[in-house]
Amino acid sequence: MIVPLVFDETARLVNLLDQTLLPAQEQWLQISTPAAMAEAIRMLRVRGAPAIGIAAAYGVVLSARLPLPDFRAAVHAAASLLESARPTAVNLPSAMRRMRRAAAQADSTQALLYEALLSEARAIEGEDRAAGRRLAIHGLGLFRSGMTLLTHCHTGGVATSGYGTALAPLLVARDEGMHLRAYVDETRPLLQGSRITAWELAKAGVDATLITDSMAAHVMKEGRVDAVIVGADRIAANGDTANKIGTYGLALLAKAHGLPFYVSAPLSTVDWDTPSGDGIVIEERASSEVTHGFGRSTAPAGVQVYNPAFDVTPGHLIKAIITEAGVVYPPFVASLAAARPKPAHGESMESIEDKPVHEVRPILGAAAPD
Repeated sequence: MIVPLVFDETARLVNLLDQTLLPAQEQWLQISTPAAMAEAIRMLRVRGAPAIGIAAAYGVVLSARLPLPDFRAAVHAAASLLESARPTAVNLPSAMRRMRRAAAQADSTQALLYEALLSEARAIEGEDRAAGRRLAIHGLGLFRSGMTLLTHCHTGGVATSGYGTALAPLLVARDEGMHLRAYVDETRPLLQGSRITAWELAKAGVDATLITDSMAAHVMKEGRVDAVIVGADRIAANGDTANKIGTYGLALLAKAHGLPFYVSAPLSTVDWDTPSGDGIVIEERASSEVTHGFGRSTAPAGVQVYNPAFDVTPGHLIKAIITEAGVVYPPFVASLAAARPKPAHGESMESIEDKPVHEVRPILGAAAPD
């Protein structure tokens, strides 16, 4: 299991793996301020919706590491700064809501506030790790030993707290006595698939083949893959799923070739307040990521560039969504609602809206399609 960050409780700072340097270098950065953590999130030094939420939570902890006259104001300023770092992944505002609640409920001294924030950040990280393991087990139930899965972008350990989302079944399969193979899209323009997914699968000993994004249709036509599995940055209440740009195209290709298309994500990725993908804000990134990839000019000067970081796959193209609570099938409005954590007696929905499911539920929704 490979993790994206480690909190050093003695030094009160975060050691963070700089994912922009992979696979050539495995360099760990020391992050000691909320501003430095926000920069790391914006610049994709840490990426993946769950990992962003975890990193931001520890970023809030850093706001209380040194004595300050108005430490509560510093905590709220840090949460606002970090929440604005990237707009699409739902885990980020979710984590910030939890950290604000932890701050509001903490005792009056800065020392006690710091401990409360650290405890909440550790809880967010631990819950994601437990959810990742359950995602892996539920995902494996959909596949047979010997199958080959095509995946997009990076959804492994360093995109989460260690187990991953869409990569979780591939990473855990060997421990469960199964052999799964992978085709990995390189994932343009920043090559998270070739730089990080291929690197992580190689480290885990998973049989993986790298392809360019434009080869996916040909690979499907040749019968080289049995299913497509991707992660998610935000899932609307109806199952529409925002994920790395290129995911929607893969879903259309999978449908054209009769292949099942699966989304694997913890329930913390579901935005219950967004009815459909039409309400998901899509981040647009700098044109230089397309025209000057990794420092080299690959386009004429002055060319216009459109660079959305994500696209939205309609729920009707998704065969099932794998969650820590079980596998949910269409209609997703009903099945996701059934999987949503319910408040206990005396609790408000707001108090648990960002908490994961702790007990594994049975398969939810309609019977699995043939």
